[in-house]
Amino acid sequence: MDLLGKSREELRRLSVDLGEPAYRGDQIYRALYAERNFELAAISSLPAAFRQRLAQQATITLPQVKQRYLSLDGSVRYLFGLGSGVDEMGNARKAASVEAVFMPSENRQTICISTQAGCAVDCQFCMTAQLGLIRYLTPGEILAQVLLPLTEHGPTLKPQTNVVLMGQGEPLLNYDHVMSAMRILLDQAGVGLAPKHVTLSTSGIVPGIEKLAKEPRRPKLAISLNASTDAQRDVLMPINKKYPLGKLLAACRNFPRGSREYITFEYVLLGGVNDTQDDALRVARLLADLGRVKVNLIPWNPGSLPYREPAEQSVESFHKVLLEKGVPAFTRYSRGRDVMAACGQLSLVDANRNPSLTVIA
Repeated sequence: MDLLGKSREELRRLSVDLGEPAYRGDQIYRALYAERNFELAAISSLPAAFRQRLAQQATITLPQVKQRYLSLDGSVRYLFGLGSGVDEMGNARKAASVEAVFMPSENRQTICISTQAGCAVDCQFCMTAQLGLIRYLTPGEILAQVLLPLTEHGPTLKPQTNVVLMGQGEPLLNYDHVMSAMRILLDQAGVGLAPKHVTLSTSGIVPGIEKLAKEPRRPKLAISLNASTDAQRDVLMPINKKYPLGKLLAACRNFPRGSREYITFEYVLLGGVNDTQDDALRVARLLADLGRVKVNLIPWNPGSLPYREPAEQSVESFHKVLLEKGVPAFTRYSRGRDVMAACGQLSLVDANRNPSLTVIA
């Protein structure tokens, strides 16, 4: 049994099964997630005899850090190797690679994590889509992308940590594993992040949005919009054919929000494709009756795809139109572009394929 990714209840049951009081599971839970202690032998709160028995039954499996790439802006792209194995249902799980990005800033650090290896949604402007879906990540593999960078950067961490589920994969297509990880991440006795500091981004999986709305404790919701009409979105994001804008926006309209909570709509600006003032006007109309929303405009990040970056004037005009129509809007320039760590660039590019990448030990 792999302990990483197990809930407090699962660890309590395991402890009882091994002849120990249930509270031993609480101690393991704290050691893993609050203390970030990944060596069974070093969990000193457990009796030595129990540690030995536990080591015969369980392990703590961390992804292999295959490489780290350092951006000029201080961001670090991690290339993780994930092992093979068998899941709880007896299904084979193949070895894979996946990426996460650690982005330090003055008052906080943000970690962008993946929920699948590759992605099946096939957004045309995203390089991750070129990989296809390789496999789903386990709760432990999702959590490790947060825990390992926090451990490595421990001495220089700022008081606030933000986590965004915006790396490889569609989180709501791996719902159960993602939410198992989120419950640990958002548990004050676990990793201890506040829900307002964790954001789940989806391409628009309507059943998943409706299911997320019923969770008692959940991350903030972000919608990857990227188009102002169904016809446009059908081309850029084929998932729109299954969940068109009407259904998607209805799910957003019904999504519960706290008194200061917004739904974020992400809009990747593609030069000459979806970046006109008419597009901006249509976006404003789409969002007009959704309540508290905001728009993050993201100029497209270059890669081996047949698109181009938007002109600066187009970005400014689009932004201005939204503000004039009463839609809170922000232009977000992605970090880590020089090491293929920016939004839409995560495609397992390594130093062998791109020698210009700055590798750190």
